[in-house]
Amino acid sequence: MLLNRLQRHLENIYEVQSGYRVADFLIDDPALARRLDSTPNARDLPEKLLIRQDGESLDLALYLDPDLLRRLDDNDPTESLHGENLHDFWMALEGISHFLYLTWNASHERSVSLLEMELQAEVDKYILAAFLFGRQLRGLVPKALYPQLFHAARFDERLNAAERYRYRSANYFAGRFCSYIEKEFLQPGARSGLVNTLRRFYRLTQQRKIKAIRHL
Repeated sequence: MLLNRLQRHLENIYEVQSGYRVADFLIDDPALARRLDSTPNARDLPEKLLIRQDGESLDLALYLDPDLLRRLDDNDPTESLHGENLHDFWMALEGISHFLYLTWNASHERSVSLLEMELQAEVDKYILAAFLFGRQLRGLVPKALYPQLFHAARFDERLNAAERYRYRSANYFAGRFCSYIEKEFLQPGARSGLVNTLRRFYRLTQQRKIKAIRHL
């Protein structure tokens, strides 16, 4: 399944294993997603990781809109990523990124914040898009990729102040990190060490991620 393939791409890049396959936690029924979502004033979204924690027990489900899944099945980004499926790819990948990051950290008995998950997801969206474009375009990464993800970001008007701050902060810090990645590793004749840099970053806590980004 496409979702599992995307998860495996992330796992290979970061050299991590969650022990779970995202497709096993997938739901595509919006009514069921609403019933499972205990968030106050929950927004209807085409992608949402549903989390419920009771003591040491953690229940998860990833909701993806059925039309989104259908479009990705018809226009597989792992075969050809382009302008018509890039947004759908990013939307699905965000949920997969959240799922992998949460389950991997949980397996190491590490708690994560919502900001930390959003920051890593923005990085994952840029990195995996760059990886797929590079593979499909003989090593070339479109120059428009970075500004399209970070400069053209639009935030849901229904977000409250805390949510808006979290999403803007994630976009800002991930943008700074990915700008560094682009300049240092994705230019012609760039130095080696990209994978090791990404793997070290993935394992940092939120506080250490932000500290590292501020010093770039």
